Amino acid sequence: MSINILTSDTFDPEVAGSDIPVLVVFRAEWSKPCRYLEPALEQIAHDYQGELKVGRVDADQCPELTERFIVESVPTLILFIDGEEVERIVGAVTREKIEEMLLNRLGEG
Repeated sequence: MSINILTSDTFDPEVAGSDIPVLVVFRAEWSKPCRYLEPALEQIAHDYQGELKVGRVDADQCPELTERFIVESVPTLILFIDGEEVERIVGAVTREKIEEMLLNRLGEG
């Protein structure tokens, strides 16, 4: 499974309408930390297929979404469960840190 590109038109149906949790990364093409995260997110999308969706929002192309979710820095990772934000990580972190958050939150479900 790959990372879904989310836009203002597709965000709500893909996130709020999802029957499984969704991890959304707000990113920008020009950001080195965002590029650093990409391989880890691709692997997470693959490893958690069926349990988790991974989506990507281009902060420059979707300023209304960055404003709506008060994203002040990229990358910002937000985990949504049942369409509601449950946790957020700001900055480039390791795959292990992302998985720690996922295991803590997905284990609750």
